[in-house]
Amino acid sequence: MRRRPDRRRSQRGSAAVEFALVMPLVFVVTLGLVQIGLLARDRALVDAAARAGARAAALQPEDGAAHDAAVGAAPGLDGGAMQVSVTRTGAQGAPVTVAVAYEDPIRVPFVGWLVGSSVHLSSSAVMRQEYP
Repeated sequence: MRRRPDRRRSQRGSAAVEFALVMPLVFVVTLGLVQIGLLARDRALVDAAARAGARAAALQPEDGAAHDAAVGAAPGLDGGAMQVSVTRTGAQGAPVTVAVAYEDPIRVPFVGWLVGSSVHLSSSAVMRQEYP
């Protein structure tokens, strides 16, 4: 007499195989979402740095003050890797533009091979010069 195979046992085995096949993909997608969150935070910091630098450049004629304000407004970023440029077009009342560029490194493992080792973030802000 032949014994019939246990159907529940074979279903449990196929569920384990499906889980083993899908789990790496779910893991990589989860790590990618974490990296996207970090990039969004750093993008907001670059925007804040550009605004703070423009405000400092609007109040003081020295470009160093704008650089220091931009670096100070982004405490989570590497100040040495941040590039701050100030463009003035005239005297009081004329606009001043501060542009901030930052190469944001990919910090989450297994995500770098999808997007590379870093992402370029940049922002600029324009304000009117108010210093006498």
